[in-house]
Amino acid sequence: MNTALASPGPIIREWRSRRRMSQLDLALEAEISQRHLSFVESGRARPSREMVILIAERLGLPLRETNWLLLAAGYAPAFVERDLEEPAMAPALAAVETVLRAQEPNPALAVDRHWNLVRANDALAPFLERVADPKLLEPPVNVLRLSLHPDGIAPSIANLHEWREHLLDRLRRLNQAVADPVLLELEKELRGYPAPPQLHPPSRADYSPIAVPLRFRMGGAVLSFISTITVFGTPLDVTLSELAIESFFPADQDTALVMRQMAQARDQTRPG
Repeated sequence: MNTALASPGPIIREWRSRRRMSQLDLALEAEISQRHLSFVESGRARPSREMVILIAERLGLPLRETNWLLLAAGYAPAFVERDLEEPAMAPALAAVETVLRAQEPNPALAVDRHWNLVRANDALAPFLERVADPKLLEPPVNVLRLSLHPDGIAPSIANLHEWREHLLDRLRRLNQAVADPVLLELEKELRGYPAPPQLHPPSRADYSPIAVPLRFRMGGAVLSFISTITVFGTPLDVTLSELAIESFFPADQDTALVMRQMAQARDQTRPG
């Protein structure tokens, strides 16, 4: 991305291509002439700050990429990027903690833009005990690597073939939308892990009737979860815009019972 900072034109053209928008499509969306947009893309015209922001909005650029586009056009970034521990982020971090606690006795975790673990609730801990390689738990803990690595929790996933395809598809779609170099390398790494055999085609009897679950072996039981993703609705901070909370809900009554029992056991061992 740094090589394109000399001019906003190549960046706009690249994102327009990613969004499968013609020059005319984007011009109509931004309410400017196609001729002017052509001049901007070719470097013959310098867009105003307002036009850069408008084009970024119409292209659906994330806040980080909008800042890069503004810098390429010679303007200051529009969105601040704060560390999560800064005082200004306290209300957002408190909201994350509230969601994570409210999800108990079921596991939930918060990740950053590279799928590194930011926060997790206590219900996640028993699942991490299945990790064979302690290095995978050294910060920053990458959740996708932890999930699919042969020495991570992958051996405990009963439907690893389907879950692996699900995670790789999510990552592929994200890379198509954002093309973050770190995530592109992560996808390449994950696809290089040994692919598990698909012993038989999945049937509806194997799964929840509403979604493909994560089926996790624990002791003599197989726990089944469906997941949801929560993001902040109107972020103006880059870090906050890239934060996501994934919550896992029991897909059957047996799993719900086991999770309640595990929570009760944790409560009994807590001091005081």
